[in-house]
Amino acid sequence: MRNKNFTGREDLLNRLRTGIGDNVTAVVPHTLHGLGGSGKTQLAIEYAYRFRDSYDVVWWVPADQPGLVRATLAQLAPQLGVPDAITAGIEDAANAVLEALRRGDPYARWLLIFDNADQPEDFAELIPPGPGDVLVTSRNPRWAGVYETIAVDVFPRKESMEFLAKRMSSVTIEESDKLAEALGDLPLALEQAAALQVETGMPAQEYLRLFEQQASSLLKEGKPPEYPWSMTTAWRLSVTKLREHLPQAMELLRTCAFFGPEPIPRDAFRPVKGPVRREVADLLANPIQLSKAIATLARYALVRIDPDERTLQVHRLIQALLREELPAPLRDEIRSEVHSLIVEAAPVDFDHPVNWPRYQALLAHVDPAEVAKSTRPDVRSFAHDMLGALVSWGDYRTAGRYADTFVHQWSRDSGADDPDVLRAQRVKGDMLREFGRYTDAYELNTATLATMREVMGADHREVLILLNGIGADLRGRGRFIEAREHDKASVERHRAVLGSDDVQTLRAIANLAIDYGLTSDYRASQRLLEEAYRTALANRGQVSRGAFLNLWAGLARSVRQCGDYHEACDVGSDALGYGRQHLGADHPRVLLVQRDLAIAQLRAGEREEGLELARDVHARYMRIYGLNHPGTLAAAVCLANSLRANGLVEDAYLLAKDTMERCVSVYGSEHPYHFGCIGNVALLERVRGEPARAYELNERALAGLEERLGRGHHYALTVAVNLAGDLAALGEHEQACRLGEESLQRLRRLLGEQHPASLAAAANLAADLSAAGRGDEAKRLFEETMRRYGETLGHEHPDALVAAEGRHLDLDFDPPPI
Repeated sequence: MRNKNFTGREDLLNRLRTGIGDNVTAVVPHTLHGLGGSGKTQLAIEYAYRFRDSYDVVWWVPADQPGLVRATLAQLAPQLGVPDAITAGIEDAANAVLEALRRGDPYARWLLIFDNADQPEDFAELIPPGPGDVLVTSRNPRWAGVYETIAVDVFPRKESMEFLAKRMSSVTIEESDKLAEALGDLPLALEQAAALQVETGMPAQEYLRLFEQQASSLLKEGKPPEYPWSMTTAWRLSVTKLREHLPQAMELLRTCAFFGPEPIPRDAFRPVKGPVRREVADLLANPIQLSKAIATLARYALVRIDPDERTLQVHRLIQALLREELPAPLRDEIRSEVHSLIVEAAPVDFDHPVNWPRYQALLAHVDPAEVAKSTRPDVRSFAHDMLGALVSWGDYRTAGRYADTFVHQWSRDSGADDPDVLRAQRVKGDMLREFGRYTDAYELNTATLATMREVMGADHREVLILLNGIGADLRGRGRFIEAREHDKASVERHRAVLGSDDVQTLRAIANLAIDYGLTSDYRASQRLLEEAYRTALANRGQVSRGAFLNLWAGLARSVRQCGDYHEACDVGSDALGYGRQHLGADHPRVLLVQRDLAIAQLRAGEREEGLELARDVHARYMRIYGLNHPGTLAAAVCLANSLRANGLVEDAYLLAKDTMERCVSVYGSEHPYHFGCIGNVALLERVRGEPARAYELNERALAGLEERLGRGHHYALTVAVNLAGDLAALGEHEQACRLGEESLQRLRRLLGEQHPASLAAAANLAADLSAAGRGDEAKRLFEETMRRYGETLGHEHPDALVAAEGRHLDLDFDPPPI
């Protein structure tokens, strides 16, 4: 909002305008820096308003928290005609905005203002080169070493006097000069003085007299060097008069000082159950007086109100001055009061997406208000809900950081066996797992589970939640059979304690379904998920959108694993649309659905569509999580397989080989997923004309999978089928036939005669039998296989076309989520 009292700064504005004008096609971004209260933000606002006709788009980006900048940039997407955050996800929407600005399409005349940025390196990828302009306001002088800067100092005396004359009635030239001198020409101090005079009608001479008394007192007390003395004195005068005029407003301001410097939701100020000082409680209970107090604070220039966002905000310098004047016991009391307000401001259902913006607004105040240091049960309950909200909207890094903070602080305050510590420790273990630290997660979670059982009892909900998570830890360590047996017992325990319809029981069932899939029992996995999905559908009000999507995604995956590829595409497309609508395109659960759908499309013969989806999901994972995240590795496997299927063999080979090597850092060299990745590289070696190398790698992969999972596992049989293809390529047709016959028999017993993997093994064997001179056997098997292709995938499916030509089919590996 434009400051109607903006005064002066003409030289700075002209220098700013001239500098930008000299860089119309290749702008060097400008930076505005100076001490707190010098007017950097107001200068940027005035520039934007004064020269708005020179721009087609002006966009303001609060930059106090770099992690939220992309979300603000993403909100510009609709104005630029690029996909918004709901459609594409925050990361992609923000990147599309930056790319559109860089190209100058659809607008070449644009202005971005990053307000209150700190470290330049945090914004290196967020400041787009291009035909538009960028302004940055910052208190950090390091920007001067990166970009051209304009130092914003205090007002020149003439502008100080002009400002005071505009704001204060009946002030003489002599008085305004003396006031400006006393206030050090600091804009924020001048604003405080003017607001006080407007509100109280205090004559300038009276203000100067009081100011001199306060300044002398401050100098005797030894004012902190980081606060300008003029600002401190002006603030104290405003506070003194505010206390006389409306003491309740003063107490409300003190409360605001213990929030963060970010906007505070207006709705946080309402009657609450937790401890609040009597004078503040009375104010909160009286909406008329509360509104009056807030308006008075605004008139005294002590808070900034945003009526559109319904927030109020206090300058960090004023907050610091307010906190410092208070004795320690009162600081603790007000901090507890802020905790009460935050607790009541938090929505009850942290799982629901409609409540996430409120939690995001409150998150900015968790650290400044020192929530972690509270021992109150209601505050710790809020902290748990905040962790739950972070997990629900997919911000796993922040959830892990806060879980670690809470565990550390609460252990020190309440002991390592405190239930709150154990609950936060469970979240910490979950986040370790999410980032692929499976051994660390398993060790932490098993230790926590033992303590939880002693402290809470074996049937406590938290114990059951943790019990469920340990199955995933076992899967992460490659112990699939052990995980299945663990989760069978976990599901029975959940059903006995919570009932079959409870959302946590449904989560346990979903995990057991993953176990069945990882032990090749795909039909059992599908049956479990169909049952759980129907239960969730009948209890939609009790099941979060994330939990519901998880079941839906698992169902689509199990349908694909059973060989029903077209049906899997249908189910997966529905699930992806639901996830993007309710959770956003970058949510971790939605990324899982997208990756599974890309695999299903590839299997169904929709190769180009699958490749497009695979490229997109891989790019999202890399951008959000980096190269060595389990999700990124799985997306890389999916993309490599899609590249190969689309004839881009060299690209596929390079990516598959890189992924195989990276897989070791996450899973270890003996994990089934690593051997699966080795098998993928092997089949590409044969496609590239290196059958001997392919045979060597496939032998290694088969030995590893057989040792870990047994010869009858689907993954082992996949590699065995490919190994037979290597033998055929090397001219060892009889050996290829023997291995192919054994593998086909096992696959048919495991998956059925019409499963695509069985059909591929049969088609390969028919080709090998023919090459070995066993024509009659080859003909019978070929005709039978082609008939079954017609009954299942259809004769036009790419696999059927390859089989009809007598060429070998390759079976690749895609790692399911842990």
